[in-house]
Amino acid sequence: MFGSTRSKRSKRALRSEREAAAPWNDNEAEMLAATSYVPRKSSRNGALVFSVAVFLAAGAAVLACGIALEGRISLACILGALAAALVAASSLHIALGWEKVVVLRLGKLNRVVGPGFYATIPILEYGTIRVDQRTIATPFRAERTLTADLVPVNIDAVLFWMVWDAEKACVEVEDYYAAISYLAQTSLREAVGRSTVAEVALRRDQLDEEIKADIEKEAAGWGVDIISVKVRDIVIPADLQHVMSLEAQADRERNARMTVASAEADLAEMLAEAAQVYGDADAALKLRTMLMQYETVRGSGSAVVTVPTAVSDGFAEGVQRQGGGL
Repeated sequence: MFGSTRSKRSKRALRSEREAAAPWNDNEAEMLAATSYVPRKSSRNGALVFSVAVFLAAGAAVLACGIALEGRISLACILGALAAALVAASSLHIALGWEKVVVLRLGKLNRVVGPGFYATIPILEYGTIRVDQRTIATPFRAERTLTADLVPVNIDAVLFWMVWDAEKACVEVEDYYAAISYLAQTSLREAVGRSTVAEVALRRDQLDEEIKADIEKEAAGWGVDIISVKVRDIVIPADLQHVMSLEAQADRERNARMTVASAEADLAEMLAEAAQVYGDADAALKLRTMLMQYETVRGSGSAVVTVPTAVSDGFAEGVQRQGGGL
């Protein structure tokens, strides 16, 4: 109890020291948020209390029988009570609602029990491992992993998985938790090595599916079910980020110019039709000149539009010719 209190105090003190050292960058702030909160884990106090109660009840029952038979508490009665209590405590057990217990008899796999109450034969049988069958979130990462175009990237991801067959998880692999962690990291490196940096950055969903398929293929016989893989963050070298930014800007500028050119062609056709109405082939160019001047004045925020004399005279002459023809 005192140890846990000191641990909590030390964590609070560490957190206050980190907060006093502000400001932080984005990575330090994210790390602080991830480590400052300590989730409450499931407790096995109920199962422990049950074992203690069984131990005390068995010992008390033997002592009561000894007193009833001999009228006093003898050394043999005490030893018998202690032996009975140990046998009872090692025979009666409780598995929590999300647990499976693999029981061996004389070193051989006998059965898988749980959740709830179960009994074992003292000395001959024992529960070798308790398997948690809830969904487990395992973070993993790959640092400076080379892509198919030889670009080093850092990737953080999270694996969601669960044990559905406790027998295979106990018999087929020594430490299934460590094996899944190493397998996830290796699969991440292989998936990144098959893709270019652009594919890694833009096609996260496909990368998630590739990593999940690789892990499932290797862990098929371990009694483990891979639920999903989520890539959290992809860090590209700063120099390459600048180059990719310039490339994206160039693509957008090219698209913008193509859009402007297309609009210019449509506008030219409309102005040509307007020139036919005025009866002057040069009127289209003069109209375009006026539109460009209007756009320039509108962009500058001025309310005064100055029309060149030559342009206005040209329009006047066109209108007079059209009137004379009528």
